[in-house]
Amino acid sequence: MAQPKTLVITGYGINSDNELAYCFTLAGAPAERVHINDLIEGKKKLDEYQIVAFPGGFSFGDHIASGRVFANKIKGRLGDQILGAMERHCPIIGICNGFQVLVKLGLLPSDATKEKPALKQNCSLVQNDSGKFEDRWVTLKANSQSHCIWTKGLETIEMPVRHGEGRFIVDQSETLRKLWGHGQVALQYCAPDGGEAQYPFNPNGSVDGIAGICDPSGYVFGLMPHPEAFLNATNHPRWQELGLRGEGAGMKIFRNVVKHLG
Repeated sequence: MAQPKTLVITGYGINSDNELAYCFTLAGAPAERVHINDLIEGKKKLDEYQIVAFPGGFSFGDHIASGRVFANKIKGRLGDQILGAMERHCPIIGICNGFQVLVKLGLLPSDATKEKPALKQNCSLVQNDSGKFEDRWVTLKANSQSHCIWTKGLETIEMPVRHGEGRFIVDQSETLRKLWGHGQVALQYCAPDGGEAQYPFNPNGSVDGIAGICDPSGYVFGLMPHPEAFLNATNHPRWQELGLRGEGAGMKIFRNVVKHLG
């Protein structure tokens, strides 16, 4: 099978697109960075790619709310293409600001079924409980009951966070019950020993320590921490102390999806 092609959508304040594209290429899914305007103008189309990625950054300066303007632009001009990508089970990932975009767009967590995608927002990512920008490394535990194809085989993993609006909240308790019941909670913040995370281990105060979720199909995945910032062992601030060598643990997420498509 030919290598899957990855679309990394960029523009208007996105600033982690180069790292993200490199990770996918390194994992075996050559990536192309494409400005959102080129997609809107039809110079490129989503159906040309087998993976779609929304990088981190500060799209449109985070005015109104993080990811809101970028999401509205996509929904108004590319909504049909996005729904088409979901219907053909194209893996989609949103990291940090990209996660915020997917949530504001309504792709996550989505109250749709596996067969019928929809664009309806029912959760959000809001200002950190600390009231400040959080820039630190965190420990995460993967939910073994999740349908997420991106986190298969993961147990615990470290990644950095860097955000001011990363606190995951839901509109009502029923939404939270559905997330757990449908296997959509993919990653949680945890203490270094694997226990329940309080601040600073839960850096933003997210409900249930939720750091990443997927849609009902498991193909659409959003997370606040940055796996693309841990592509090499030397990215970790304690790599020498821990004796880390070679590839960083963040690459497991990208290799997972490429392996799934293979």
